[in-house]
Amino acid sequence: MSGLAATWNRIADSDLFYSFTRSKLVMLSALITVIFFAAAYGAPLFAPHNPFDLASLNLSDGFKPPFWEEGGDLTFLFGTDDQGRDILSTIMYGARTSLSVGFLAVIFAMVLGIGLGLIAGYLGGAVDSFIMRVADVQLSFPAILIAMLVDGVTRSVLGSDKHSEAALTVLIVSIGLSYWVQYARTVRGSVLVEKNKEYVQAARVIGLPGPLIAIRHVLPNVMGPVLVIATINLALAVITEATLSFLGVGLPPTQPSLGTLINTGQQFLLSGEWWITIFPGGALAILVLSVNLLGDWLRDALNPKLR
Repeated sequence: MSGLAATWNRIADSDLFYSFTRSKLVMLSALITVIFFAAAYGAPLFAPHNPFDLASLNLSDGFKPPFWEEGGDLTFLFGTDDQGRDILSTIMYGARTSLSVGFLAVIFAMVLGIGLGLIAGYLGGAVDSFIMRVADVQLSFPAILIAMLVDGVTRSVLGSDKHSEAALTVLIVSIGLSYWVQYARTVRGSVLVEKNKEYVQAARVIGLPGPLIAIRHVLPNVMGPVLVIATINLALAVITEATLSFLGVGLPPTQPSLGTLINTGQQFLLSGEWWITIFPGGALAILVLSVNLLGDWLRDALNPKLR
């Protein structure tokens, strides 16, 4: 217990914790983000219904409005869709898929971008020029277009049936390939600064190989900006997944995500069943805003010029 107490005291005395507790907006954003994660990954425990258990669905429950409107039912707080699925439960299950895709895509982009950034910055020369020119070319295209291009190429290679089976993996890779450039450019710039410092020269003198120096000594000193980018990119990855799924080139309707839920609901928006698309869309907006606010705070908190 003494070790835990000492750890907590170090956290409580840190500048990062002080900056966090000083802003009520950041604390609210963190609370909302935690609630979303708890609701999403605890959906099998907390969701009022399992909207994807076909045996429990009843078509007579379809198009029920939210409980506060006429014809509403407290059993379905946010109403139901055309198949009688509880909207609140579909949001919880859909958020789990969207967050999982976002997390895995960010991790993939981080690994790829950090690796290429370390190679470009540490080796320099023709290798650096080639990697950075590829990055420059990719920056000239919107991320959503890159993701759609990768998805389309994969669909043509695998075929529709196999693509549907591997849709989750394809989506993660396509989104990850859209965002690696930011990590690579940031890490490369930091490595160019760090590799000429005395601790790197000392590591070279004692005979450590270049890859070991880059990973063990240089990489830890460039992770601050990377964590900020990763936090902001999580929100961007969730938005990209929702956009692709809404356009029909992401996850199929059988795999729930916030994008597929919005896509399903927009078909009934003009007929008066507004809750089918408004609630998933609102949940997506709140989630992305909360994560973005946390990313902005982390960027400012880790910037030594603002301390």
